[in-house]
Amino acid sequence: MEDMDLSLGVVLIDWLVKVPCSTKIIKTKREPPPFTTTTSPASRNKIPSLQNVKSSKVVCPKVTSLPQRNGAGAAPSPTVATVTVFVPSSINVSPSKSDGMSVSMDDSDSSCDSIKSPEVEYIDNTDISDVGSVQRKTLSNLNISDTTLESPGNISSRDITVELERDDKIVNIDKNYMDPQLCATYACDIYKHLRASEAKKRPSTDFMERIQKDIDISMRAILIDWLVEVAEEYRLLPETLYLAVNYIDRYLSGNAVNRQKLQLLGVACMMIASKYEEICAPRVEEFCFITDNTYLKEEILQMESSVLCYLKFEMTAPTTNCFLRRFIRAAQDVDEVPSLQLECLTNYIAELSLLEYSMLCYAPSLIAASAVFLAKFILFPSKKPWSSTLLHFTQYRPSDLCRCVKDLHRLCCNRPAYNLPAIQEKYSQHKYKYVVKKYCPPSIPQEFFLN
Repeated sequence: MEDMDLSLGVVLIDWLVKVPCSTKIIKTKREPPPFTTTTSPASRNKIPSLQNVKSSKVVCPKVTSLPQRNGAGAAPSPTVATVTVFVPSSINVSPSKSDGMSVSMDDSDSSCDSIKSPEVEYIDNTDISDVGSVQRKTLSNLNISDTTLESPGNISSRDITVELERDDKIVNIDKNYMDPQLCATYACDIYKHLRASEAKKRPSTDFMERIQKDIDISMRAILIDWLVEVAEEYRLLPETLYLAVNYIDRYLSGNAVNRQKLQLLGVACMMIASKYEEICAPRVEEFCFITDNTYLKEEILQMESSVLCYLKFEMTAPTTNCFLRRFIRAAQDVDEVPSLQLECLTNYIAELSLLEYSMLCYAPSLIAASAVFLAKFILFPSKKPWSSTLLHFTQYRPSDLCRCVKDLHRLCCNRPAYNLPAIQEKYSQHKYKYVVKKYCPPSIPQEFFLN
């Protein structure tokens, strides 16, 4: 019996040695970096804030020394231990291969280094056929045939029909059914719903005159300019910034706020928007830090609760950024415009509108369409900016955009006089194609606004 057990053990060991490695299990061991600040108590009083300003001029602390998530002072990067496990080839393990063909996510790719997922997902080349199979099955379930994809007459059939007065051809921007992020099947319905609901989540256009007694238009502009800088430092999404401004204005439309609490309202709304929109939202301690610890953690959480209760937890709001994505695609498909230049210039113009209290009288979709109009005019001053494709997908005629375009044009022409530098500095960078330096003609021909 002992000889039999010994022989079985030898056979089992021999079999295990011959079995190839089917997979690798990656385990990460990390600890979240502790929150640290480099601001000394003595230097806290040197940074001006909304709390200690007594005149009508309000200065927010400049965000130049945020807590670093990488480099010196940060917690060491997670150590990755690779453990090779031998599994019999008869067991179905996914992925089936990981012999150097696997793709892992590097820590440096994450914009939020303080919160990282220890999970590592592998994609094998043999899975590509499976992805294609899933896509074909999805198209089949949605009843999308090849004729539907190629049919030139299927251009936003559910969209609001308009009478086209131009002879130029409409380009279908909803023909890419293979990209799930474009939602081509539902895009028309989605934007019809956004247009119908944008009026319900808009702030009052005269809350400064009716409600607010201790703050004014310039204080609001300074606060939003500072929030643009915060969003850039933390690499937050554009939609996070637009939502934060929407929450601020909606709250100010019904609640009187003194100047000592205005910056507190700003960081609380930015934190709410981050939680709603970001994958890795900054922690409440970091929002305390960017205010130079002017406000305690409990104060920010209390203001967050106040904002949420007043807004009745209605956090979804159509902003200008929601419409920009679609309108820019419509503009890029009809012109030989460098796509990134047009996109950056349009985003720059739209963000300038955030600073202006007077721009609240325009609907977000109207501001988005007007920003596209003005950006195309700046890039090609001698060419009519509007087209049948833009008319069809924006549902705005050039005459509808006249007032808003002229107000945005005034903001672009008066930019040297601004003492709010955050947006100017942001779009002076290479990654935004230096669109601030683009020459803006002093006037727009009136015939461009003819239908």
